[in-house]
Amino acid sequence: MLDPPMRNGSMSFGSQMQAFLRRFTDLPAALRALATALFMGLPLWATAQVSPLDGPVRFGILPLGGAFESRSDWDPLLTELSRAINRPVSVLSVNSYEALEQAIQRDEVDMAFLSGKMALDAVTQRRMKVVAQVVRHDGLPGYRALLLARKAPPLNSLKNLLEQPEHWRLARGERQSVSGFIVPQLQFFLPNHIAMETRFSSEIVGTHQTTALAVANSEADVATNNTADFERFRLRFPAEAERLQVLWQSELIPHAQIVVRREYPADLRKRVQAFLTGYGRAKGARGDAERVVLKSLHDLAGFVAADNSSLQPAARLAYQLARQNAMTAQWVNDAAREARLQRIESGYAEQVGVLKDVSP
Repeated sequence: MLDPPMRNGSMSFGSQMQAFLRRFTDLPAALRALATALFMGLPLWATAQVSPLDGPVRFGILPLGGAFESRSDWDPLLTELSRAINRPVSVLSVNSYEALEQAIQRDEVDMAFLSGKMALDAVTQRRMKVVAQVVRHDGLPGYRALLLARKAPPLNSLKNLLEQPEHWRLARGERQSVSGFIVPQLQFFLPNHIAMETRFSSEIVGTHQTTALAVANSEADVATNNTADFERFRLRFPAEAERLQVLWQSELIPHAQIVVRREYPADLRKRVQAFLTGYGRAKGARGDAERVVLKSLHDLAGFVAADNSSLQPAARLAYQLARQNAMTAQWVNDAAREARLQRIESGYAEQVGVLKDVSP
């Protein structure tokens, strides 16, 4: 039962509390949280912790060229994505694979454009799901890793590289890079008994643009690269590209993926997927403008719908490299090597199980 008004016209305590609670519930959520913190004596920073799922969608970009360059290439597409999903989209563009990987580990990325190993780790370790895979104009289901060298002698032949790697200076990608490290190590260097990290006289580690420029400008003698990035390099640095030749190329490597947080509602992930798979497909002026944007993005033709199973080739590559490293490493005894091989097998089996989850 409510307290009656006091005889002097003022409200009773119960009535005052009811009035206060009505006004309190009308406040915006942020102000209610602030008022609660002040009343309860909580530190004000506690009220500022808003779930990332309620804020902008934070999009992480692989550093294909420079950080600014990558961001400016993606901005038009992400602006349209923001409209399509009716949520703001912010961009995280970094200078290295490692920086992007650390941002993902700190849960500072909600959606990302990632290649093989990084996409695999994001799905199997960081609660993300694949929603789309890129398609390029050449129509191939992937691209190839390359080794580049100058056309001019003396360090310009594959035979010389294999016979005297210690005389060569290497420019390579980071260890997370599929075409910049994993595939050249697995398919070329280790089978020829060369460990990239130890056999060369020096090394430069950077983006594919950085490695190609290093060889073109005589700062390195051989560089890891890939067909897609080297095509882009030819357009942007034609004079430098003219000094280079391809010494070796790998088998096909599957294209990169777009991954999204699992915590996002399935409806939001589907809207992201629908936007990406429809981008650049329309006829007319709008479609033409979108195709120009896609071409600037690594010469893409668009995106196709994909799920976690698209990462099985990447898991296989990582597994093969881990086994190769274990077999060629020095061990205190056979039991230690066998234990390492068993851990590799069980880890791979676990990854395959995760990648079979294709639920929406």
